[in-house]
Amino acid sequence: MNAEKTKQALVLFAHGARAASWAAPFERLRELVAARTPDVDVSLAFLELMEPRLPERAAQLVAQGVTQLTVVPVFLGQGGHVLRDLPLMVDELRLAHPGLSVRVAEAAGENAAVLQAIGDYCIGALASQ
Repeated sequence: MNAEKTKQALVLFAHGARAASWAAPFERLRELVAARTPDVDVSLAFLELMEPRLPERAAQLVAQGVTQLTVVPVFLGQGGHVLRDLPLMVDELRLAHPGLSVRVAEAAGENAAVLQAIGDYCIGALASQ
C-alpha cells in the first residue's frame, strides 16, 4: 500500500501592529515551536496591519503541498477577533482550499498551562523586587 504522507503546517495567528518591533516576541515563539517540530512548517500570520495575513499564508502553504493546517490564536482572550473574525476567515479558507483540513486551537490565553506559566512569571516578578 502506498499511502501519501500528510503535510502539516502550524500557523501562529496574531493581531498585528503598525510597529514592526511588536512582532519580535511572536517571531521568537515561532522559532521555539519550529525547533521542537522539525517536520512541521511553523509560521506567523496576522489579522491586520502586518504581513502575511492568514489567507495569503494559507494559500502559500497549500501551494507547497500542505493538507493539514492548525491555527493557534496567540491572543490572551476570546475577544471579537477570535470569536468572530477568525471563524469567518477560516470559513473562507475552507471554501478557497477544499482539500485543506483546517483546525483552530483555543486562544493561547484560554489554555490552563499558558495561564499557569503567565501566573508563575507574575509571581516571579514579585521576588525580583
